[in-house]
Amino acid sequence: MVNRVAVLGSLNVDTTYRVVRFPEPGETISAISRSSAPGGKGANQAVAAARSGAKTYFIGSVGNDDEGKLMRECLDDERIYTAHLTTNMDHGTGTALVTLNEEGQNNIMVYGGANQAMTTSVLDGTDQVFEDVDFMIAQFETPQAVTLEAFKRAKAHQVVTILNPAPASQLIPELAQYVDVVAPNETEAELLTGVKLTDEASLDLIAQHFQAMGIPVVLITLGKRGVYYATKDQAGIVPAFTVTAVDPTAAGDTFIGALTSQLSTSLDNLDEAITYAQRASSLTVQKYGAMPSIPMGFEVEEALKK
Repeated sequence: MVNRVAVLGSLNVDTTYRVVRFPEPGETISAISRSSAPGGKGANQAVAAARSGAKTYFIGSVGNDDEGKLMRECLDDERIYTAHLTTNMDHGTGTALVTLNEEGQNNIMVYGGANQAMTTSVLDGTDQVFEDVDFMIAQFETPQAVTLEAFKRAKAHQVVTILNPAPASQLIPELAQYVDVVAPNETEAELLTGVKLTDEASLDLIAQHFQAMGIPVVLITLGKRGVYYATKDQAGIVPAFTVTAVDPTAAGDTFIGALTSQLSTSLDNLDEAITYAQRASSLTVQKYGAMPSIPMGFEVEEALKK
C-alpha cells in the first residue's frame, strides 16, 4: 500500500561553502568550494517521502523569482503535487547559507522570506488534499499559526499529524493538542522541554513532558546513538547505522520523510519504520548537499539487505 502524505513547509535554495574549519569571530577565511542546491526542511521531507514511494502533496509558498521557479521545478521533477504551492509577490523565496567543515559539521543561516510570510490563505482550496492523505508533516520554518490551522483540518479528516519542531521555538500549547507524533532532535528536545538530556532516564522525562502536553508519540533523533521512541505503552532506542558522514545537511529531514513513507496509520510498525528511516539518513550523510543527497527507496532497501 502506498502512503499518501501532505507536507506543509519551507522551501529554500541552499548555498554551501566548504571550509577546513569554521572562522573565529571577525576572521576571514577562504572556502574550498561553493555550491547551490534546492532545499528547505519542508521540501527535503517531501522529497524524502516521495523518493521512498509515498504519494506526496506540498503546501507552501515561494517568491516571484528565479529561486521560486527552481524550487517549483524541483518538486515537479519529483512528481510531488504542487497545486497548492503559492507565489508571494511581496517576499522572496527562502534561502539558506550553509558552512560545512572538514569534520562534517555544519552551521546554517536561514532567510525565511515567503516561508515566514505564509498565512492560512495557503490552505484555501486544500479540502481535497486532506480527504486524500493519510499523514501530514510540518516543521517550524513556517508560522505555527498556519500549522495549527492545517493540523486542525487534518485531524477533522482522521489524518495522522507529525510535527518536526525544527528549528526549536516555543510550541503553541493549542498546537500540541493536534499533534500525533513529535520528532525533535536532542538539542531541540532540550530547548522545548527544559530537560537536560544526559541518559535514558532524561529521555523518558522529555517524553513525559511532551505527552503531558497531549502528544502521544515522541521520537528523538540522537545522531550516532540512534532514535529514542516513546508511546503510551513502551519506550526504547533503535540503534543507528555506522557510516562515515561527510555532510549532515538534510539527514533529519530524510528521516522524517522516509519514516512517514513507511508508517502504518495505526503506528503499529514504528520500530520497522524507524529502522528504514535511519538507513535512509545514513545514506544521506554520505553525500554532499541537501536534496541531492536524499536516497531513492530502492537504494534504502538495498542498503538494508546489506
